[in-house]
Amino acid sequence: MKKRLFNAAGVAGLAGIVWGIIYLNSLLPVITGYSAKYLCSAVFISNRNPQDVENVELNFSFIKYVTNVINYQEKSVTSRFLWGKSKAIFREGFGSTLLREADEGALKAIKFPGSAKAGYNQDTIAWPLGNIIPDSNTGADTIGLNRITARLMAGIKYHGDAFGFMVLHHGIPVAEKYKAGFSAKTRFLSWSMAKSFTNALVGIMVKDGKLNVHQKANITSWENDDRSKITLNDLMQMQSGLLWNEDYGNRSDVTLMLYNTSDYAAFACNKPLETPAGSHWYYSSGSSNIVSDLIRKQFISDDAYYTYPPTRLFNKTGMPHAVFETDPSGTLVGSSYLYATLRDYARFGLLYLQDGVFNGERILPEGWVKYSTTPAAQSHGNYGALFWLNKGKYYPSAPEDMFCCNGHNGQRIFIIPSRNLVVVIVGYSPKKVNEMNFNDLLKDILKTLPG
Repeated sequence: MKKRLFNAAGVAGLAGIVWGIIYLNSLLPVITGYSAKYLCSAVFISNRNPQDVENVELNFSFIKYVTNVINYQEKSVTSRFLWGKSKAIFREGFGSTLLREADEGALKAIKFPGSAKAGYNQDTIAWPLGNIIPDSNTGADTIGLNRITARLMAGIKYHGDAFGFMVLHHGIPVAEKYKAGFSAKTRFLSWSMAKSFTNALVGIMVKDGKLNVHQKANITSWENDDRSKITLNDLMQMQSGLLWNEDYGNRSDVTLMLYNTSDYAAFACNKPLETPAGSHWYYSSGSSNIVSDLIRKQFISDDAYYTYPPTRLFNKTGMPHAVFETDPSGTLVGSSYLYATLRDYARFGLLYLQDGVFNGERILPEGWVKYSTTPAAQSHGNYGALFWLNKGKYYPSAPEDMFCCNGHNGQRIFIIPSRNLVVVIVGYSPKKVNEMNFNDLLKDILKTLPG
């Protein structure tokens, strides 16, 4: 009997080891891919010190054991862990791309169109299009804001690790601060704030008559099943009904999409329908990448597609140096990968604060901001169309009309129309580890404003 039990235990133990190896093997593309992609962008887009990046953003879980090799000549990063290996390359205009089922030579042969230049020097023109900040008194308590800024950047009271912080009141910068190693020229990763930029691109295309949010998505692979009922609006409001797992901590749909596939939209499109379209709210980065692919399909050429964000959005809103990265298939990663400066993010918030008008020009169609901030039916007032809302009072200290762009690890653009306020925070503030107390931060900022 003891021998049988011993043998059974041995078999079970061996099975556990085999299962563990198989599971670990499935994680390796995510582990090494995350490190290669993140570091490549940080070094070649943000001009960060790689050791700082490894010590802060890449210092967790298995990621901290990855070995990264940077090739400055070819602008690439190769990352290894155990028997796993991933490589990411930087291409001018496209940002960094993780090589998955893609030919490196073929990708490098694709050149970003040169017709997307802004044609102006921001350092010689006034805010908001340029960087000459007006000396204007908005009535905000600047001494109080300076106190808040000092506490935030020191990690006191609000926790988290802020890399940059900016406040606009009545469209004017009244607070701006950077952690050592960062500056006004540093481009920061948006993570999921990119979804709201995807919202803007859809809005501009609606204005151009190229898209209708209430029409069906018309995706070929959905034609013969109930997915054919999914509209662009369902995708933007995260109510498509497609099966999805947005867990960032393990081998999930979102991590497999970003680090183990070449066509992010196709990966999401292949998901089955779990609930009827429009009947259930569930946050999905896959849905926003499907939206990004639908945008791409409206253009007659990729050159026209790639120049659209710079010429129709970035250049017109003082963000000429923003980089919207693509997946290996060439589609903008509308869920996650935008790089822009702190001031760029503030300008984007200002665009929505001013109902889609920037520097006197209407960028978004009339009514678009209202549409974007109308709650998705099943979101309990917490989500609109690729924007988070506060109608459900997720942030008790802030007014209900606040809406925001939220990104992984604490990236935020808060827009509060009733107080004529935009607040931007970028940095590294992971949940359950060193999460920032945004509610207290907003409460203290609001106290510095008149009225």
